[in-house]
Amino acid sequence: MIIVGSGITGAACALEAATLGAEAILVDAGLDGRATAAGAGIVSPWLSRVEDPAWHSFAAAAAREYPLLVGRLADAGETETGYRKAGALYLCDDETEAGRVFKRAVKQSVDTPEIGDVKILSGLSAQELFPPLREDKAAVHITGAARVDGRLMAAALRRAAVKAGAAELPGTARLLMRDGRVRGAEVGGEVIEGDTVVAAAGAWTGGFVAGAATVRTEPQRGQIMRFSLPGTDTSRWPVILPTSTGHYMLAFDGGRIVAGATREAGSGFDYRMTAGGLAEVLSEALGVAPGLAGAEVAETRIGFRPMGPDIRPLLGPVPGADGLVIATGLGASGLTMGPRAGAVAARVALGTDPLLGPGEDLAAFDPLR
Repeated sequence: MIIVGSGITGAACALEAATLGAEAILVDAGLDGRATAAGAGIVSPWLSRVEDPAWHSFAAAAAREYPLLVGRLADAGETETGYRKAGALYLCDDETEAGRVFKRAVKQSVDTPEIGDVKILSGLSAQELFPPLREDKAAVHITGAARVDGRLMAAALRRAAVKAGAAELPGTARLLMRDGRVRGAEVGGEVIEGDTVVAAAGAWTGGFVAGAATVRTEPQRGQIMRFSLPGTDTSRWPVILPTSTGHYMLAFDGGRIVAGATREAGSGFDYRMTAGGLAEVLSEALGVAPGLAGAEVAETRIGFRPMGPDIRPLLGPVPGADGLVIATGLGASGLTMGPRAGAVAARVALGTDPLLGPGEDLAAFDPLR
């Protein structure tokens, strides 16, 4: 099996394939703007504004499976994943809104108990959990939310895949087809034969498979910033999710705070940090956490989210292109759903049970829709 794209989805695919005994080769061109490397890493899909049962079912299962994946990686000696269940604060404009969010979270917890405990907090109580916050925002606290460092997680998955027998190959891949079926890929002028190819190249997937299928993906630029608070223990600060915007904030070990992100449709692969993008991220971040005004701006990142025609992933086999499987279109939820999407893609490519949950149907994620 050849897997094109070694972000979190492709790396998870390689691990699953190698674990199942397949010969897996993971190919990556190392392009700037890969979403895995730039994404924030919020694992908290339960209160999303998305109203799509298929998306919710897949995302909730992906979040539920994360601790199992982390344990599996630990068994393989990979403990640096950046994953931690730190909880989340959904910031609300007033107590009335907090009450609505609370009721929705409690209702959601019936089907997804992994959401954890749900509680309304005053602004001051929320500030105790995330000190830079302003003190006048009520919040709904859920304990089951987690965060993950995409770079660390993808690297851990790749290393575990190699330990399980997979191989890595740098370079730009070209899909090879003959008579409607996969024959392999050409990488750096070398032909790599294989009867299955998983296209998990994020926003570049459509271009890779263009000769065999029309996959409707486009890049959406996201600009993100990292702040540094030296000497501050931020390891257990919760994820911050203001309900009135699409922005967010989350903390990692070592005094690192990540804030973002812009959602720039029509950006193409324009890999530039812009003044407007930085201004938007800073304004939103300091609007909810004025205590970060004195923090050091340590890093800026740019990522291209792979956006499909709707909110659902583009996941599954390609009719008329025997041996070709697509795994992309995860949009802003790539770091939540990527590991599960990759594992499903590997099983589909190998012709085994994709292990979907009750009521789930791979047809909902038709990659050619």
